[in-house]
Amino acid sequence: MDEYAPQKWLPHERPLLPGSPSTPLHSAPKRLAFLLVGLVVALTGGLGNALVTVNLVYAQGSLGVTSAEIQWLPAAYVMGNVSMNLLLVKFRQQFGLRLFTELFLLLYAVVTVAHLFVHGLASAIAVRAAHGISGAALTVLGLYYVLQAFPAQHRLKGVVLGIGFAQLSLPLARIFSSELLSIGEWRGLYSFELGMALVSFGCVLLLKLPPGDRVKAFEKMDFVTFALFAPGVAFLCAVLALGRTVWWFEARWIGWALVAFIVLFTAAVAIEHNRRKPLLNTRWLTTTSMTRLAISVLLIRVVQSEAGGAVGFLQAIGLNNDQMQTLWLVALAGCALGILSSALIITPQRLQPMLMFALALMAAGAWIDSQASSLTRPEQMYFSQFLLAFSGTFFLGPIFVSGFGAVIAQPCNLISFSLMFSMTQNLGSLLGSALVGTFQVVREKFHSSQLVEHLTLQDPQVAARVQAFGLPSLSGAATREANILAYNDVFLMIFFVACGTLAWMALHYAWQVCTATRAAAPAQDAQTGMAQVSLSNSGGQ
Repeated sequence: MDEYAPQKWLPHERPLLPGSPSTPLHSAPKRLAFLLVGLVVALTGGLGNALVTVNLVYAQGSLGVTSAEIQWLPAAYVMGNVSMNLLLVKFRQQFGLRLFTELFLLLYAVVTVAHLFVHGLASAIAVRAAHGISGAALTVLGLYYVLQAFPAQHRLKGVVLGIGFAQLSLPLARIFSSELLSIGEWRGLYSFELGMALVSFGCVLLLKLPPGDRVKAFEKMDFVTFALFAPGVAFLCAVLALGRTVWWFEARWIGWALVAFIVLFTAAVAIEHNRRKPLLNTRWLTTTSMTRLAISVLLIRVVQSEAGGAVGFLQAIGLNNDQMQTLWLVALAGCALGILSSALIITPQRLQPMLMFALALMAAGAWIDSQASSLTRPEQMYFSQFLLAFSGTFFLGPIFVSGFGAVIAQPCNLISFSLMFSMTQNLGSLLGSALVGTFQVVREKFHSSQLVEHLTLQDPQVAARVQAFGLPSLSGAATREANILAYNDVFLMIFFVACGTLAWMALHYAWQVCTATRAAAPAQDAQTGMAQVSLSNSGGQ
């Protein structure tokens, strides 16, 4: 019996694509079970990166490394996550969902156990890269489970929920990671993550996804492309993650890493461009619609880095994570409400208006934060951070659906779309953090020079401050004010990026509407003319 022979499916059961599960009818309790398992799996995959990202300072102390060296951990995660998306689709298609599900969840658990025994930076980087590989699989797995919870007419809502659930992990990590650290320092984080991985593993063993079709997908040249693409992306991730810390023009390896990325990435693209059955369809990815989608996701990810800027601002005025707990609860509520609202109202016709609405909210939140001062506390940022959290999850489903429609029409482009979406999401986050951090440093230096220029002992107020508190106190106050002004500039810059992206989307949407109206007009005139001729003929008779 041919294991790749297509199975016989009822019309409502047929898998959307090879490698995806079939969609049989389920009872209401079983649909609810699929939804809960999808939520657990998606959160497990998201928390793997979030718990480390929000606690890099503690990991730095535990590993005894510098602030630059610790940035290798998030970079390694993205390296593994992005690169693995190049092979995951074909792995599911050739080896089936059951092996995919159990193998990668088991790998995730094993890697989490390895975290508990990490004692050096090199081993920590290797473990984070392996976590990125398995985390990429969990994101897709969570989406498949959530889709099983919805009948065909509501499956679009399932896509929004399945994509959005993982976004809850970042505010959740900020809320309870302090307690985990107090239990067992950074090993407390990984013990919790291990528990989540084992719970997810048990859930998927108890509630298996329905089977799907399998096809023989891998070709030898796929691995040649991967061997070029993966290290190329790794070099780019290293540059984006560490460039701001080691500074762009002071570390020579930054330039060599960019050269290596260009050479390796160009070689991979050249191979794929000339293949008969490419792993990456370069011609499809460079079409106007796909290019516009990639740029949109990248720009929105840059705008979303405002939340990281807000954290930096609050830390600059002397607050710690324990004093921001209510703010993260507000952000979590915003994320959850954004996911639910997007799922409730999404339709193919509303995708562009929903994206523009999300960008408008992001711009509003950034503008509010740009008015911050040294007296600003988390309470004054509740509304702005709620807007940013809400819009950050509200946009994700529509942007994914707007590109996936083209994949349904051309299933062979699934890998290309998966890689493009993953790269713009992950690299967009690294790029946003790099831009925000770099701009903040530059503006802080500018404001510091401006403030210090006006600090002279000939000023009675300055002399009184020095006499009362000492010169170090005055210097610290000047540095704090320079940082606050720099973060205001960051928020204002993000506001302009959001407004520019919104204007670009609005112009394109208006062009689409006008084009559709002009195309519909001749058809309407033709129908009117035919009706008049029909009436004339009937009158003559």
